[in-house]
Amino acid sequence: MDGAVTQEPQVKMDSVDFQTDPSRYKHWKLSFDGPVATLTMDVAEDGGLRPGYKLKLNSYDLGVDIELHDALQRIRFEHPEVRSVVITSAKSRIFCSGANIYMLGLSSHAWKVNFCKFTNETRNGIEDSSVHSGLKFLAALNGTTAGGGYELALACDEIILVDDRSSAVSLPELPLLGVLPGTGGLTRVTDKRKVRRDHADIFATNPDGVRGQRAKDWRLVDDAIKPQQFAEHVKQRALKLTEHSDRPANAKGVTLTPLRRSIDEAGLHYEYVDVQFNRQARTATLTVRALESITEDTLEKVLAAGASWWPLQMARELDDAILTLRASELDLGLWIIKTTGNPDAVLAVDEFLLNHKNNWFVREVLGMMRRTFARIDVTSRSIYAIAEPGSCFAGTLLELALAADRIYMRDNQEGEAPATMVLSKMNFGPLPMVNRLSRLASRFYQDRQPIEALRRRIGAKLPPKEALDAGLVTAAPDDLDWEDEIRQAIESRAALSPDGLTGLEANLRFGITETLETRVFGRLSAWQNWIFIRPNAVGTNGALKVYGTGAPVKFNWERV
Repeated sequence: MDGAVTQEPQVKMDSVDFQTDPSRYKHWKLSFDGPVATLTMDVAEDGGLRPGYKLKLNSYDLGVDIELHDALQRIRFEHPEVRSVVITSAKSRIFCSGANIYMLGLSSHAWKVNFCKFTNETRNGIEDSSVHSGLKFLAALNGTTAGGGYELALACDEIILVDDRSSAVSLPELPLLGVLPGTGGLTRVTDKRKVRRDHADIFATNPDGVRGQRAKDWRLVDDAIKPQQFAEHVKQRALKLTEHSDRPANAKGVTLTPLRRSIDEAGLHYEYVDVQFNRQARTATLTVRALESITEDTLEKVLAAGASWWPLQMARELDDAILTLRASELDLGLWIIKTTGNPDAVLAVDEFLLNHKNNWFVREVLGMMRRTFARIDVTSRSIYAIAEPGSCFAGTLLELALAADRIYMRDNQEGEAPATMVLSKMNFGPLPMVNRLSRLASRFYQDRQPIEALRRRIGAKLPPKEALDAGLVTAAPDDLDWEDEIRQAIESRAALSPDGLTGLEANLRFGITETLETRVFGRLSAWQNWIFIRPNAVGTNGALKVYGTGAPVKFNWERV
């Protein structure tokens, strides 16, 4: 009964909308006091994204994390005066009990994996803002903190636990559910908190967790503070963290206006991003459009443009498209990336971004671009980039091609102007992958010779043969072979096992360099993915399925 793995039918669900705003929040309260923002978790039990479960004890589902992601974006862009963020709970004696177990038990395998990936990225975004944006984060654990709640705390710069003799931090997924912490918990405990291996082993197998001074001694938290001093201690630590930030005190924020988007049977349509579905071929073609003319930007102009400034609007649209495709279009397993527009206009924007990267707004735009492009790197879809005459794979938009598993460039022999690729300084570090290397450094395994040769060609419009010789493209078929080669590349990819392709792509994309982020995505996500389909977790008598029912767990005791 429990010895075999069965394939779940993939039921088409209603699309998930990743756009929201504070007026629509059900689960978070956002407040400001000078340089300190407070994000208070107050999950509405009946506010689940899907029917069938209640979000008790500040447990969360995807909808809760969509709001958290939006709130972080609002702080980044709309409140430049904020230098530190306190994350706490409005519930008495409970910070967060983690991902809702009943939601996970009811969810399809694909939903569970996508949920874990998005929550991972949201927490990675907290750490990214701490490193690059001058935003510092403090987790004020005013009650028991379990599973994904502790994983949220782990993403912060400091963790303060109330020492009330009952509140504990825990990662109880293994003993209670037969799965692993899905949002980087084990990785951050070792890589970030430097918790000793034997302590981490006890911690991750004890469902009751660790309290008070022991939690501090084991490095699971930074401080354990008595209830009477807790609020004041949190306040003082949050103010102390602001001293490590260079965000401006008096700058005017930029409002993140709603994206203009339409969705129909053909695809997703924005101003600068268009996605066309081909359900028969199981492909989605993402076309990213650059400006057609060069603009003479100044800081005053871009601040006035705000959310409509091309690099920010393009990145927000692309981000929304990526998330929507991941969550709602599971069968479209091959993404084909194309670009249009004026390469010189992209190069001009790149130059402006780099010349003004210390301005708070420009820095946040670069952060938005960096995090959005990193979503492509960790997406479990095959990705081809197609460069043809009229394409605009230049600078920033060349990063989209370099994120692809293969790059095809059409070598047209006569008639229209040839396709070209153009490098800018943006391709040499400002938009790193989650392995913290540029895509060019990853592509050439940090071999300085080809990288420096390409650096010397910044600004040159490289035609197909030169791009091929420089190692920028996979193949450059001529007009005679183009249609057949592209067709065969698409059809052969679509015929392969999606599971095998996901494993292949995750192994190949990050090469030999490991970071906390690649370990979270390349290892932990893969293990969790596997464990989520094993009968010990999700079989009829698996731990995740019978949790809360009183029925006994039935394990297959083989170690495989």
